[in-house]
Amino acid sequence: MSLATDMFVCQMAAAEPWPENATLYQPLKGEQILLSDNASCLAVQAFLRMCNLPVQVVCRANAEYMSPSGKAPFIHVGNHVVSELGPIVQFAKAKGHSLSDGLDEIQKAEMKAYTELVNNMLLTAELYVQWCDDSTSAKITRSRYGSPYPWPLNHILAYQKQWEVRRKMKAIGWGGKSLKQVLEDVDRCCQALSQRLGTQPYFFTKQPTELDALVFGHLFTILTTQLTDDALCEKVKNYENLIKFCRRIEQQYFEEHDQESVLSSVSRCSRGSSTK
Repeated sequence: MSLATDMFVCQMAAAEPWPENATLYQPLKGEQILLSDNASCLAVQAFLRMCNLPVQVVCRANAEYMSPSGKAPFIHVGNHVVSELGPIVQFAKAKGHSLSDGLDEIQKAEMKAYTELVNNMLLTAELYVQWCDDSTSAKITRSRYGSPYPWPLNHILAYQKQWEVRRKMKAIGWGGKSLKQVLEDVDRCCQALSQRLGTQPYFFTKQPTELDALVFGHLFTILTTQLTDDALCEKVKNYENLIKFCRRIEQQYFEEHDQESVLSSVSRCSRGSSTK
């Protein structure tokens, strides 16, 4: 879209209040959704809850194909359909809902840098583990991704997705990396996040920002997702302040809303129990 079209859409969005029947679409929670999509969906849910914006979560087997960007999640708000955290943040901001308006320009630039770090490191690592680690892709990823579809379509779609992700990894220079190198990248990212967070409750102020929603979505999902081994989870568990950060957001924004809290999953993982 052109800049003029983007401005028009933002103006139209701003003119309409946030409806009570806003809907967030994501892949099937139990049997289909993968680590990276689950992290992205949780980050969007966290952001909307931090903004106190109501949304109904709807799971669809074809959510990826329904999304205007081809990526989950996406929201349907009034006459608008918006996908992925960044555009959803901008859409909410156009309606007067922002978590970072109180930051100065230096803080906003720093928040942007850490946002790019998370997307470039954690999200990419999640995709790598899912589709480029042979053990994980064979034992978990392909069967989950194709689970809603009949044979042979389930295999065709899974192998097509794997080919797309591996091609992307080669394009960004990750194709030749080993799993050990990817896990080292994750550790460096967690170390940078841990140092920035320090003893603060959130990354910049006493209140959460969009970065807190993004980091929570990825770290919490890594801590609570069952994989072939605990190697990825172990990298996050090395940083106690990040564990406490995840507990804090889960308690404040999810535990009171959800009938069944997953806080215990983080506690078990932080104590070193197996996710197998």
